[in-house]
Amino acid sequence: MIDSKEASAALADIDDIVQRVKQSQLYELASYAAVWWGVLVLAGNLVTWLWPVYAVYAWVAVDVLGVGGLVALRLLNPPHHPRGAAFDIRLLLVFVLFFAFGYLCTNVIGHFGPRQLGAFWPLYFMLFYTLAGLWFGYAFVAIGLGISALTLIGFVFIGEAFALWMAFVNGGGLILGGLWMRRI
Repeated sequence: MIDSKEASAALADIDDIVQRVKQSQLYELASYAAVWWGVLVLAGNLVTWLWPVYAVYAWVAVDVLGVGGLVALRLLNPPHHPRGAAFDIRLLLVFVLFFAFGYLCTNVIGHFGPRQLGAFWPLYFMLFYTLAGLWFGYAFVAIGLGISALTLIGFVFIGEAFALWMAFVNGGGLILGGLWMRRI
């Protein structure tokens, strides 16, 4: 027989294991999403740098493919509880609100040029990445703050090659961050 102290310690150990498994599952899904967005963002920035006239089309494609990939990832990996089996429309609404607010800031309130847009969107995305990290784990915070800092450094110090810088900082940073999350 075990006493109440040993039983309490065993339950605490079990709870710790459950929390680690939940975080590892979250990190696995988030790593797929980060790599997916990283590849798309890298491509969008390369198009912006090589063929600026096509940048607007590239970024629409990046956003549509990015959101579509996240929806597919969610459908292929539903939560493991009874209510999670159906697709939650709130995921799409989050993206609609996210992009609508970004558009309002960059095109209605402010009239951002290409360079400002190239800095705003990664910083805006990384704000939410960093905020998510406050709940879901330090990897999100590290990735968000790292990409934000490098974006600001590039915005201030990198000239004409800013889009190329962002291809590697934002796209490459998301890819590396996603691969790193798989190893945590």
